[in-house]
Amino acid sequence: MISRVRSTAALMRVLSVLGLFALNACTTVDLHAPDEHAGSRSKVKAATPPAPPTPSASASAPVKKPGGYYQDDGPGEAQPEGLLDIPDADPKVEPFAKGPSKPYTVFEQTYTPITDNRPFVQRGIGSWYGKKFHGQRTASGELYDMYKMTAAHTTLPIPSYARVTNLRNGKQVIVRINDRGPFIATRIIDLSYTAALKLGYIQGGSAELEVERLLPEEIARIQSAKRSKSGMASAEQDHDALARLATSGSSPSVAAGSGGFFLQFGAYAQEQNALAMRERLLYGWPQTLPQPAVVQSQGLYRLHSGPYTSREVASEAARQLKSVAQIQTSIVQK
Repeated sequence: MISRVRSTAALMRVLSVLGLFALNACTTVDLHAPDEHAGSRSKVKAATPPAPPTPSASASAPVKKPGGYYQDDGPGEAQPEGLLDIPDADPKVEPFAKGPSKPYTVFEQTYTPITDNRPFVQRGIGSWYGKKFHGQRTASGELYDMYKMTAAHTTLPIPSYARVTNLRNGKQVIVRINDRGPFIATRIIDLSYTAALKLGYIQGGSAELEVERLLPEEIARIQSAKRSKSGMASAEQDHDALARLATSGSSPSVAAGSGGFFLQFGAYAQEQNALAMRERLLYGWPQTLPQPAVVQSQGLYRLHSGPYTSREVASEAARQLKSVAQIQTSIVQK
């Protein structure tokens, strides 16, 4: 009888110790999921969204620190120096890429990219993506460089430019939209590592941001202010160059059958696409140059400006467009 009592008491002590051990083990579990940063972004071709890491139940498992990187993403091992001094993206008026302008579906959600000049302002949580996608091809066809001032957005035109403001500290950057994402309902934009670094939310992984699209008219103002500040392309130089163009014999419009040298801004299968591009160009177009016109040739709708009497005069006009309105062009002869 005595031995049975002793055995029962010993058993109770063992059960008590095991119960305390189990309680202690439960209290070490990190119940808070690590803060997701832009690594949560998935490529368009992904079949399923990545799952967040599961906290370990082991008492010896390290506790995840706030701002922990998502899965295998994060900053590069050998970061270039002077990232905070990297200049913002230099906004330009560029034609939209054909492929990224089409509607697409990811994770049963359909997105319709913007293909006109409508204003766009959006507020919400923004994130960033880094080494996991560094060097991979973006939706624009360019390779992703986490150390450049770029961003991914689900519907903004590719390429286009946006001013992004960190609403927590007031910092602003200008980025070039060249990729699609993030495909998570709680995120509105994925910035490159450097852009997020300049906005001050690398460690936190995400921040409340405002995204404002830059339209051609504002791009022209930005470039004008930049020239005034740096002293580039003084008013006297512009006046002399435009005076040379005025005496070069260039006409105010394009004639379909005329010869000479022309500035060409693209060739389109659909006339409405050529007309839409013409409207975008007119936002920053210098009044002294022949306005672009749509000319049908060889089954395509070509956007031309001219004619110019020589290649040298056409080159001068192209230089003026790049200087005054940041418009890129090529020279063709008819």
